[in-house]
Amino acid sequence: MGLPQVTKQGRSHRRVLPGFGIGMGLTMLYMSLVVLVPLSALLLNHTGLTWEKFWAVASDPRVLASYRVSLTTAALAALVDTILGLLLAWVLVRYDFPGKKIWDALIDLPFALPTAVAGIALTAIYSSNGWIGSLLEPLGIKAAFSPLGITLALMFIGIPFVVRTVQPVLEDAERDTEEAAATLGAGRWRTFRTIILPTLIPPLLTGFALAFARGVGEYGSVVFISGNMPMKTEIAPLLIMTKLEQFDYAGATAVALLLLLISFILLLGINILQHWMRKTAR
Repeated sequence: MGLPQVTKQGRSHRRVLPGFGIGMGLTMLYMSLVVLVPLSALLLNHTGLTWEKFWAVASDPRVLASYRVSLTTAALAALVDTILGLLLAWVLVRYDFPGKKIWDALIDLPFALPTAVAGIALTAIYSSNGWIGSLLEPLGIKAAFSPLGITLALMFIGIPFVVRTVQPVLEDAERDTEEAAATLGAGRWRTFRTIILPTLIPPLLTGFALAFARGVGEYGSVVFISGNMPMKTEIAPLLIMTKLEQFDYAGATAVALLLLLISFILLLGINILQHWMRKTAR
């Protein structure tokens, strides 16, 4: 009497973790309540928004200027955060120094600090009479109430996304390959460029996407340091609040929809690039 055979079809339906149906159902319910339903309400909101009104708002020079400020400063801040975040994560993982735990905890400070508090602090520091702003003013550099100030604020709130995305990858990286490369005569830069950097590109792209998405929709830390000058330093989230205060619900909805569409397209493009890079790496 032979042992019972497990067919290939039977093995394909086995799950490592039980309760897949319940878990998937709860996940979809959570995503629907937190993400899909609010976004659907925005799309289906009947505020008198017609295609003519939407196009008029979308093509308004003030709206286009606010998108340009939000997108360019968010992209620049995310790019700088990607470089600095990699450096910070590398130092925290590869080196031991006094106060390492304290510096590691300070990385998460922008997560816990209210964004309005961060905005007030950055404005006080980088204004013309602030500690750093007073040093930049004689050089002709205006930090506060300029796109530079907006970029600095977005760098502050975006840096933890990059560090916390890259840090686990560096911690799990095996050192044997690096030691083998050094044994074969490879220099430090060549070892980093050919062995370490390829494994860090996916988390770096993820950190960039998260920092960029946070920066596009950031309001609290930017509203004080930006100066809110239309056509110059006015960001898109502030323009939405301005239209809501003026009871222009259709205009606010149009600006929000366009901002949502732009952010979704950019994030989708970054995710497709990540997927393609993972496939080519295999």
